[in-house]
Amino acid sequence: MLGMELSSSVDSVVENIGKMSPDLFAETMQEILVHLQEQSTLDFIETCNKCQRSGINLDQQAVQDIIRLMSYHFRLAAKVNLSADILIGKLNEGSSKWSKPMLQLVHQLWTECGASLHAQQEVMSMASIGQLVDMQWKLGMAVSSDTCRSLNSPFISVLLKYADTSGEITYKSFEMTVQQFQNFYRQFKEMASVLETV
Repeated sequence: MLGMELSSSVDSVVENIGKMSPDLFAETMQEILVHLQEQSTLDFIETCNKCQRSGINLDQQAVQDIIRLMSYHFRLAAKVNLSADILIGKLNEGSSKWSKPMLQLVHQLWTECGASLHAQQEVMSMASIGQLVDMQWKLGMAVSSDTCRSLNSPFISVLLKYADTSGEITYKSFEMTVQQFQNFYRQFKEMASVLETV
């Protein structure tokens, strides 16, 4: 369902949003936007306590579902740079239970914060480089090659396994001459010595 895990249907989550006061809903949306911009944590229990203090009977699971639903839509809107009008259209497609005042609040908040969240997502996607998971190598003898000057030359075959920022595993392989491998080794040795001083 929408690529997220909700314990209830989208319609029932939107009905729970309708139980919130506009001020509390706006405050919750602002907390979600700050969470998405700063990659901080959200306190579901504190939001649930705010609901209880306001006389709104929503349990922790209902509050979690509200936050998950809105976080999902804000992330999606930031990723593809949706305008506030298109975001509201997407929300209406997901459920017909939205009240006009709540949609107006979402529209207003997204108009104010959407561009900065999109820009931040762009920067994060450019700055993310992934993680090296495994590296394998083997020594071989060239029988035929475009890169080796003569046959019967030793070479090093390297297979890198890394996870990109989405967690998808990718493999890259390449070959090096012994001289290239020795330079590669020296650079790794320099990195290791620098890391020991940190």
